Amino acid sequence: NLTRRRFVQTAAIGAAALSLPTLSRAATPVLRLSSTMTSDENSAHYLFYQRFAENLKQSLGDKVRIDFFANGQLGKEADVVQQVRLGSIDMMVTGSSIWATALPELALLDLGFLFDSYAHVAKAVDSGVGEIYNKLLQERTGCSVIGWGSHFSARSVYTKPPIKDLATLKNVKLRVLPTQAFIETFKLMGAIPTPIAFNEVYTAVQTGVVEGFEHDAASVLANKLDEVVRNSWQTNHLFSPCIAVIGKRGLAKIPADLQPAFIAAARDASIHQRAAAKIKGAEAIAALTKGGMTFFPMSDAERENTRQLMREKLWVPFTQTNPVTAPVLAAIDAARG
Repeated sequence: NLTRRRFVQTAAIGAAALSLPTLSRAATPVLRLSSTMTSDENSAHYLFYQRFAENLKQSLGDKVRIDFFANGQLGKEADVVQQVRLGSIDMMVTGSSIWATALPELALLDLGFLFDSYAHVAKAVDSGVGEIYNKLLQERTGCSVIGWGSHFSARSVYTKPPIKDLATLKNVKLRVLPTQAFIETFKLMGAIPTPIAFNEVYTAVQTGVVEGFEHDAASVLANKLDEVVRNSWQTNHLFSPCIAVIGKRGLAKIPADLQPAFIAAARDASIHQRAAAKIKGAEAIAALTKGGMTFFPMSDAERENTRQLMREKLWVPFTQTNPVTAPVLAAIDAARG
């Protein structure tokens, strides 16, 4: 009996000892953050992560950790969106466009000439647009937008022949993102929009499949696309937001009392990232200019006429089809100027 009691006591102590490491590991949530960009300061995504991680370290110490997975290590963006919804990936930082696959109303932000600058985007999302979309995303998917940042520069037209206005853009074959918003925008502008995968753009321009493309200066520079085009018409037709989204299960990993500090860390990271992105965008345009790229500004008159055309043909019809976005457009207009 004495031997049996000692065995039971030893087994109980052993079981308790085995349970301790499990409790210790659970005390520090580790969240995986996915990105398709590089893990350096030439990445808009990484600039957000870097500041976010620093903020968490400062405010929460080792209570929450974020691990950054760059270069699409965790999969293609469309697949990662689904994984964040399911909870197998905790978070992702990306352009807002890809989340329109889960929340179609987000496609409003991709309509041509909707924003005048990244300062306009920031003012709009901070004064109501961000919260409207966050509530819609939570209702629809359970996910939350915890950060609204910027890419390095607006998207403009880059071509082999010099394009300086709508007249010279007419009937030009232009590579665009394979989304309806981009296709319709450039149809209205008189071009022949041609959807092509981004990794095929260099060859498509080089071989004459298209005469150019629309993109941002930093991406043109990073992917050496200035080797195949030497002119840019600065349409600045799209100021695409950069967003950080966390899934319901990812957020649930963080103890409730730590969540306010977590959200505040992401908010500060967004503000910091916007300022850094503006500098990076200016640097990219300066580098392209130094390398021989010729930039042509879009006239104020053409910009205003094109904006009114987009409002009539794209913006308003979109809000009529998706009534919940009418307050979004109103907030964007109110933030203008």
